[in-house]
Amino acid sequence: MSNHFHLAFPAKDIEKTKKFYVDILGCRITKATDHWLNLNFYGHQLSIHKYPHMKLDPKTIIVEEKEVPLHHFGLILKKEDWEALAMRLEKAGVDFIISPKLKHEKQLCEQAIMFLKDPSGNGIEFKCFTDPQHIFEN
Repeated sequence: MSNHFHLAFPAKDIEKTKKFYVDILGCRITKATDHWLNLNFYGHQLSIHKYPHMKLDPKTIIVEEKEVPLHHFGLILKKEDWEALAMRLEKAGVDFIISPKLKHEKQLCEQAIMFLKDPSGNGIEFKCFTDPQHIFEN
């Protein structure tokens, strides 16, 4: 069985969103109009809809002593893919909420993380686990 997720969410400005996801994150457009965008997000489908009146949920949680959006999405990547993306984002001058770093060192759930927002303020988290067998460990 092939498992892929589909996530639909709003964006204030579809052109800025397209540039961010394609030029910075490296996603590929699969379908697009002037008010809607489908992307291949590392093998998963994002469906982004223009909604200029969107309001972000102000709820946050504390992660690594930083306030991050409670509502966010992300991916768990292979180490080499995570490292390549971190370098790409740093080179692009992305404003991280949590800069690329190692978390839970020397524990079963040791992982590298980075957290950022897209141009509409949607939170995105990227992780990679030192040992992927322990993704679901606490």
